Amino acid sequence: MKEQLQNLRNYFNTGATKKYLFRIEQLKKISFALKKYEKEILIALHTDLGKCEAEAYASEIAIVQNEIKFFIKQLKRLMQPKEVSTNLMNLPGKSKIYYEPLGIVLIIAPWNYPFQLAFNPLVGAIAAGNCVVVKPSEFANATSLIMEKIVKEIFSEDYIYLVQGDGAQIVPTIIEEGSINHVFYTGSTSVGKLIYEMAAKKLIPVTLELGGKSPCVIEDDANLKIAAKRVVIGKFINAGQTCIAPDYLLIHKNIKAKFLEILISTIQSFYTNNAALSKDYGKIINEKRFNTLISFLQQGKIIYGGKYDKESLYIEPTIMQEIPTNAPINHEEIFGPILPIFVFETQSEALEIIRQNATPLAFYIFTSSTTKEDNWINAIPFGGGCINNTAYHFTNHHLPFGGIGLSGIGSYHGKKSFYTFTHAKPVLKSSTWFDPNIKYPPFKGKLRWLKMILKL
Repeated sequence: MKEQLQNLRNYFNTGATKKYLFRIEQLKKISFALKKYEKEILIALHTDLGKCEAEAYASEIAIVQNEIKFFIKQLKRLMQPKEVSTNLMNLPGKSKIYYEPLGIVLIIAPWNYPFQLAFNPLVGAIAAGNCVVVKPSEFANATSLIMEKIVKEIFSEDYIYLVQGDGAQIVPTIIEEGSINHVFYTGSTSVGKLIYEMAAKKLIPVTLELGGKSPCVIEDDANLKIAAKRVVIGKFINAGQTCIAPDYLLIHKNIKAKFLEILISTIQSFYTNNAALSKDYGKIINEKRFNTLISFLQQGKIIYGGKYDKESLYIEPTIMQEIPTNAPINHEEIFGPILPIFVFETQSEALEIIRQNATPLAFYIFTSSTTKEDNWINAIPFGGGCINNTAYHFTNHHLPFGGIGLSGIGSYHGKKSFYTFTHAKPVLKSSTWFDPNIKYPPFKGKLRWLKMILKL
């Protein structure tokens, strides 16, 4: 690994990755490879997570392709030094910000969207002019293998290096070696803390895209049919294994019964009365995760669903209520197709529940009132979210995506990815034709004039 990292460093030091045409060429290579291997990618995602082709394409391949299109269109503008204002003290002169690649970026991808959450940050790191080490999840083995095939086919290992294996062993080795310039991690908060600690010892900056318990509020003036459809797709896509899925619902008591009726009907219309037979419904990633989710089913009253099959790693879309305050399901990110519901009458009641798990990655509010939406958005710190929708803010590359507090550090997508993977280098260019003595010693008698200039 040490030798491989040195090879990456040597290649970066040649300056080849910094050139505009080189970056564009690499992005086009990825785009072409996604088209060439689309079928194999879709098969791999179905093997690992049971994703149907439409879901896998939309949530994995299309998002990466759109990111590539954005950079092909905008990269030249983003790379240009940005001229900023110059204060009076430094006139005559010009001030610019140069965007410089960081060097070698380590991208650690999770298993739930194994292709997109590896390649999307990879696209940003390449557009920013870096060399990259990619560590895919060992739990999504089929997808990791097709990613390795693509990376090795289109890139030199001295430029983009994909490493397989146990992340618990490989990641510390890479970080401790000390030549990485940035760590980009997507995954659980517990592992994110460990990575943050390891990186801090080497003063390596990090971007941590973590999780949390993302609340979804259904107000009494919401469009209930629309809310039900958008809650169901946001919660049960990928069998609930989505970091920005609505973790639980807060339903206004005036519409609880009506909304639950519509919600259950919507689940059945999307996945039939037996989701196990639906081609649009996925499976749990592995037995360990399956067992954790099954333990959650014992922690409250099931009002819909609850069926499961260990052999096929299937858990039915499930709605629960009457969950004790101290139950683990109330404090751990569910990350599966189990949807707890709570009832509220006033915003303060709902906020009391939400604040038990502060700084969620996402927040969702369904309401027809602009006053209510503003009140909710301003009352809760969260990474990002939607009004009258769930999860779709992730698909807009014009919006930065990231967490806050325990749900993450930093953000990416679109131009934010470019800035995440570059150093903004400020440079002042001073004129030589004007050089007043007031700036130099001796300073006797100059203080009054300096104060005047500095105030201006």
